[in-house]
Amino acid sequence: MGAPPTDVLAFLQHRMQAIAIGHLALKHATSWQAPPPIRIFFGEVQVIEGSATAFTNGAIEAAIVHCRALLEFLGLKGDGLRRLAVRTNCKKDDFVIESVGLPKLSVESASRMYAGPSSEAEYALAHVIFVANKGLAHTTSSFSKNSGDAHLLEIAFRGVPMLVLDHFYKPLGLEEPQYELRSRRAL
Repeated sequence: MGAPPTDVLAFLQHRMQAIAIGHLALKHATSWQAPPPIRIFFGEVQVIEGSATAFTNGAIEAAIVHCRALLEFLGLKGDGLRRLAVRTNCKKDDFVIESVGLPKLSVESASRMYAGPSSEAEYALAHVIFVANKGLAHTTSSFSKNSGDAHLLEIAFRGVPMLVLDHFYKPLGLEEPQYELRSRRAL
């Protein structure tokens, strides 16, 4: 097995951190009756004032895109709204799990990571790919932002980083990257 380039490891860590930020944003956004106000500071200077969705929407959308990228890296693609399939090919400049001699992740292995029903895990992972493709990458009539699928996103946001750790870092004997966030409770 070949060792992954350092820049690839940094990029994987970046993607996992972006998912962790999106997961935190999703937890906050789903707990509100209405979005609270937000003030964003760079150092001591307030640069943004408005609704908390100024942070949460972008963070959640970025996490969706990063989940899709990591699932494709692991060897999975969407096969409709509820189903996953194994990626059959990639572009020659893509860095994929096979690049270091590891096998693509099977749909069954991906679905087993979830403590609940494996069908729900597959649906959540397929859903995050579907949303990235049909809701964020371009506008289609197949996507509704308010479809109530936050639960599926939460499953994917928890699961995708764990899949990367279990099927890439551990088999290669690599140190797990620090990607989880420290956050404070709202006052």
